[in-house]
Amino acid sequence: MSVCSLSACLTRPTANPQSPQQRDGRYRNVVPREAIGFMKTVAIGWEFVTGKTKATVPDEPIPVRPLTTAALLDAPDGSLYRLGHSTLLLKIAGEFWLTDPVFSERASPVQWAGPKRFHAPPIAIDDLPPIKGVILSHDHFDHLDYAAVLKLAPKVEVFITPLGVGERLIAWGVDPARVRQLDWWDKTSVGAVELVAVPAQHFSGRSLTDADRTLWASWVILTGGQRLFFSGDTGYHADFKTIGERYGPFDLTMIETGAYDKKWADVHMQPEETLQAHLDLKGRWLLPVHNGTFDLAMHPWNEPFERIQALAQTQGVALATPVMGERLSLAAPHAGDAWWLRGQD
Repeated sequence: MSVCSLSACLTRPTANPQSPQQRDGRYRNVVPREAIGFMKTVAIGWEFVTGKTKATVPDEPIPVRPLTTAALLDAPDGSLYRLGHSTLLLKIAGEFWLTDPVFSERASPVQWAGPKRFHAPPIAIDDLPPIKGVILSHDHFDHLDYAAVLKLAPKVEVFITPLGVGERLIAWGVDPARVRQLDWWDKTSVGAVELVAVPAQHFSGRSLTDADRTLWASWVILTGGQRLFFSGDTGYHADFKTIGERYGPFDLTMIETGAYDKKWADVHMQPEETLQAHLDLKGRWLLPVHNGTFDLAMHPWNEPFERIQALAQTQGVALATPVMGERLSLAAPHAGDAWWLRGQD
């Protein structure tokens, strides 16, 4: 897949000074995140280069259930499929929706270097049915895939994004009429689906010059009698309880559980915090995402599954861990098996 042109990559989104989240042209968290600084950034980069073990990448192919166009069209309403990392395909209200679609080989500005996929997507973009909407959480490369956006655009009715992210899509050639940009607590409806952008604790940027020029968000997805929550990327924060009070209880929470480290604990949750966020949201079933596809941290690739499974069992939380490409019913989820243990002693 191609990468964006220099002009598109370096496009700086227009400021939105009317947003309470923006000051001096940059977006802010409710609680300011820790300033990493140049030396700590260099130290983290050096650790990534020299300190990783083989355990951060699977030593054999992980299981994937291939999907077909016909199977998706025949699937019952209220179906969900993990396609990898934070990319989820949902069939709700008779239409298909995608979250943070990443289909490229690498989560990187270039396709000759950077984190490489552990597995191919269960279905290619060309084989996807028409997509009612794409929900984007922020603009980092493992969540916003330039090549995927361009290939998806002809079959997508609307892209729903936080402030500024939609301007990137428009700069890439997406029809502005197909883009809706929301601030935190803003709502929009697409057919029978209502979406609410809600606070997250994170950051943004795709180059050295555009840090925090776009907003990041989690999403509440309401349709019929079902309430869904998609976290995108976030550290733990107090507004999880507010979201739970306003929009919970949630039938399913899809919350990041992976690529964590104490060095960046304020922007990515430890599994214990993932579980607490689920409880704050008054969730019924928890689906851990942001794992199983890319090597983005120092921990073993399957550790997030092990930790969240143990925590969920201790707290009596219903945990869903479908294989990539496996159907999950939103009305009646199932636990799934411990597929990340296959091939281990």
